[in-house]
Amino acid sequence: MSTTFQPVTPKRRGLLDRLGATGSMLCAVHCAALPLVLAIAPAIGAGFASPTFEIGFIAFASLLGLTSLILGYRRHRVGRALSLLVPGIALLWSAVLIESLHENLIGHAIAMACGGTLIATAHVLNLRLSHSHAHGETCDHA
Repeated sequence: MSTTFQPVTPKRRGLLDRLGATGSMLCAVHCAALPLVLAIAPAIGAGFASPTFEIGFIAFASLLGLTSLILGYRRHRVGRALSLLVPGIALLWSAVLIESLHENLIGHAIAMACGGTLIATAHVLNLRLSHSHAHGETCDHA
């Protein structure tokens, strides 16, 4: 059985960016509110604040962000979105992997909120760049 490569359509690229931006903003809000929520977490069940959830969500955000933005870059050839994504991913991973930062509730929340915001901004920028890109004589992938 032979499988053929199906190129990613502009509609799917846009969906990836919208999903990534929404997820990253939810992550930023989650992390900014985490210090307040932890105070009442025992009463409501803190499954969303578990380290497993956090690492899983960061891995998903990293994979989604890199996939979406690399596909976008191949289309528009502008590196600005990637220059926001990479530090955003680095902040998220640092906040969970650097023990002193992970144990500092305020520092962890700030790093996670800033990282999520950078990733969401990168997705929105990538979406705009992809929509504003016009194939022309200088375009080498038309």
